Amino acid sequence: MHMPGDLLNAIRFLTIVRVPDASEAMASDWLARAMKYFPLVGAGIGLVSAIVLVVANKLWGPVVAALLAVTMSIVITSALHEDGLADTADSFGGGRSIEKRLAIMKDSRIGTYGALALGLGVALRVPALAELPLWAAAAALIAAHAAARAAPAFVMNHLSYAGDTATMKVSYAEAPVRSEELWFALIVVTLAALPLALVSIATVVTGLLCGAVLAAALAIWSRRLLGGYTGDVLGAIEQVFEIGFLLGAAAMLR
Repeated sequence: MHMPGDLLNAIRFLTIVRVPDASEAMASDWLARAMKYFPLVGAGIGLVSAIVLVVANKLWGPVVAALLAVTMSIVITSALHEDGLADTADSFGGGRSIEKRLAIMKDSRIGTYGALALGLGVALRVPALAELPLWAAAAALIAAHAAARAAPAFVMNHLSYAGDTATMKVSYAEAPVRSEELWFALIVVTLAALPLALVSIATVVTGLLCGAVLAAALAIWSRRLLGGYTGDVLGAIEQVFEIGFLLGAAAMLR
């Protein structure tokens, strides 16, 4: 089956899954064009994590199952978003100027702020999942991973890139995500949220609102401290949205 090149780029960028090369990967705006498929790939990541959650719950109970489900999502993505969260936390916490913050983001070493952010990120997601009824938790994983990967597209459209594109390892051009691409992403998010909506529509709404508030707060903070966004900030945006969604869902269904 032939898969669209932008979808292949999205899978290759977001996961460790090996896919055929796509000619679109060479285009400078490949990331913006692939972002419409980010929620679809996110839903797939959430589905695999949900399967791990259901199976592990039968063997070890909700807490271990939740930890293994979160671990699976980290493995599938090679900790892509967690890396962005850690770098962003170190940058915002340790930098005193835009130049220093950007330099800290490029440093491969992890600092105190980054370690705390990673620990808190996992520590919040695991109990939030464990608090949910099993099948609601599985549905929440699919919805959360899909919705969280739509959030960076909106940040890219409202902020300018603050980093140095010349030093990037992949080709990149600052380009907006088109309106039709955003609508496609939102439709995918809606479909991914349907299983959880069958449990409780209010839970979906609360999860989306909580995720959006945290993501918007981080985007505003990034604009103030960096003057825009970076790839690490987009990864952190995904993480805080996912955390907010799961916390909101847990608050409604607990």
